[in-house]
Amino acid sequence: MPGLRYNKEQKLNEGSIEMAKLEVRDLHVSVKDEESKSTKEILKGVNLTMQTGEIHAIMGPNGTGKSTLSETIMGKSGYHVTQGDILLDGQSILDMPVDERARRGLFLAMQYPAEVPGVTNAEFLRVAINARRDQDHQISVMDFLQKLDRNLSLLDMKESMTERYLNEGFSGGEKKRNEILQLLMIEPKIAILDEIDSGLDIDALKVVSKGVNSMRGKDFGALIITHYQRLLNYIVPDTVHVMMDGRIVKNGGPELAKKLEAEGYTGLRDELGLDIPLVDDDQ
Repeated sequence: MPGLRYNKEQKLNEGSIEMAKLEVRDLHVSVKDEESKSTKEILKGVNLTMQTGEIHAIMGPNGTGKSTLSETIMGKSGYHVTQGDILLDGQSILDMPVDERARRGLFLAMQYPAEVPGVTNAEFLRVAINARRDQDHQISVMDFLQKLDRNLSLLDMKESMTERYLNEGFSGGEKKRNEILQLLMIEPKIAILDEIDSGLDIDALKVVSKGVNSMRGKDFGALIITHYQRLLNYIVPDTVHVMMDGRIVKNGGPELAKKLEAEGYTGLRDELGLDIPLVDDDQ
């Protein structure tokens, strides 16, 4: 099933959420190597602006800082912002802890989701939903179960998955589906999806893409990080950004992803006249 573009007349997700805007301004980020005690700059001046109603994709070879960008936006420890800013709805979030960023509408589907023994999927999901609501508007058990059933059906997931401990013993494909289940249940304003296609066969990729596409609408935006154009056949982005050596070096539409698939990152680098080494290990 081919991907769909956002239709402004279409409103697929529930509720009404104010438009949100995410801005990354001249972002420089360094990490410290604990063994050598040296500091390495990973992001070297990233600029990006997106808002709800838009799907953006970041592509790039290994080692360009794509995952560093996603984890810095979400506030993961160990990443040191040395210059620039990240704003959500015009307000800097650099000093906000991870949970505050999540309450304000950000969501990160991680490349390697952590296992949480002792906490079931269902328990986690209900707590996560209510964390973004005030005490007078907590989701009822009935509404939660109805919403959960709809989304399990959409993702072809068994009900028994909700009673298992969060990600414990899950296969790679189950973890990716579970991340999208969280996305559908929590309904963030802006989701960062870090290599959700990694390790998926074509059938699982279609299911995961169906889940993301079901969220498309004026109240939802996504920043998709991927190496490959294949995912973007099913989730067609409005804008594609190409990262190399810690910077965004080119922007375009969906056709840019197809050009990369045909010509490779080396071809684009040479076309742009960039003196950038392309390494194997992602940061």
